[in-house]
Amino acid sequence: MPDLTDKQTFSDEEALEFHRLPAPGKISMAPIKPMATQRDLSLAYSPGVAVPVRAIAADPDKAYDYTSKGNLVAVISNGTAILGLGNLGHMASKPVMEGKAVLFKRFADVDSFDVEVKTTDPDEFVTVVKNIGDTWGGINLEDIKSPECFVIEAELQDQLDIPVFHDDQHGTAIISTAGLINACHIAGKRFEDIKLVLVGAGAAGLSSISLMKSMGVRHENTTVVDLHGVVYRGRPDDMDQWKAVHATDTEKRTLAEAIKGADVVLGLSAKGAITPAMVASMAPRPIIFAMANPDPEITPEEVLAVRPDAIIATGRSDYVNQVNNVLAFPYLFRGALDVRARRINHEMKVACAQALAALARTSRAPRNR
Repeated sequence: MPDLTDKQTFSDEEALEFHRLPAPGKISMAPIKPMATQRDLSLAYSPGVAVPVRAIAADPDKAYDYTSKGNLVAVISNGTAILGLGNLGHMASKPVMEGKAVLFKRFADVDSFDVEVKTTDPDEFVTVVKNIGDTWGGINLEDIKSPECFVIEAELQDQLDIPVFHDDQHGTAIISTAGLINACHIAGKRFEDIKLVLVGAGAAGLSSISLMKSMGVRHENTTVVDLHGVVYRGRPDDMDQWKAVHATDTEKRTLAEAIKGADVVLGLSAKGAITPAMVASMAPRPIIFAMANPDPEITPEEVLAVRPDAIIATGRSDYVNQVNNVLAFPYLFRGALDVRARRINHEMKVACAQALAALARTSRAPRNR
């Protein structure tokens, strides 16, 4: 059978040329004030710039009135978990971070630029970011490995007075939950009844299953599977406090055992992690979200070959039913910046997931297919 996982419509050389020409990268800066006359320059810099300096010194909140802070988001990474490619270093993350900044601007008119932090030490990372964090109206953390990402986000949110949002966690959770709302609607299933298997116990997976549980999926109907197999109560190896919350009492130990009879499989792991035989063993009208990037755990072609009744989604734009964070994070930050929110809380995430599901659904959507 031919390899169906490489569905991209461009070559590696074309991707490199896109990033190299006509100028390297994907972002640049442009002035928003006139710079045509001596008076313009005098207002923009010396001596005119001293006036807002004094105003902000007297009241730091005035930075929102006289600078770009209120429409400015930093995209910050140390490159320890780039896409589904792993720890490739902070500079290797730069194309992704620039891409994120482009999406902020393109879809929500939020100005953004990337910051690549060299350290992999969580405490040092927090120290760096907290000392420059007041520059922005919000911070989008990206591609930082688990479990360090949980600690980094929590500490920065506590120490800064602006929203700090790890998109790999919460953006993924929001959009996957929105997708699951509609998939269950189409399949005639309810959150409180579905049996759900999470493949991949990293930041994205654990945050997604947490949000889904908060919206009705029952803990006892879930199974988390990582590289070492099923996350069960009492497992001695490779456990931490974030995984332990989702451990269940089960005799199942492998993904193949866990997925048998499941209604939903949520893939946030790596290419090829889910096999056609596993999908074939699922419940009627199964829901498969294979969201590993850049290549899914299993392709739609492979799923439909064994389960034509399945609902399948991936994170890729070259397949239908794309479940991708770009549908959430630009707009979530747009709203947070507009109201000067100090954090993005649970209620915001729930509201965003519900709103996205409602926007995607049409009156002609079939049920019980």
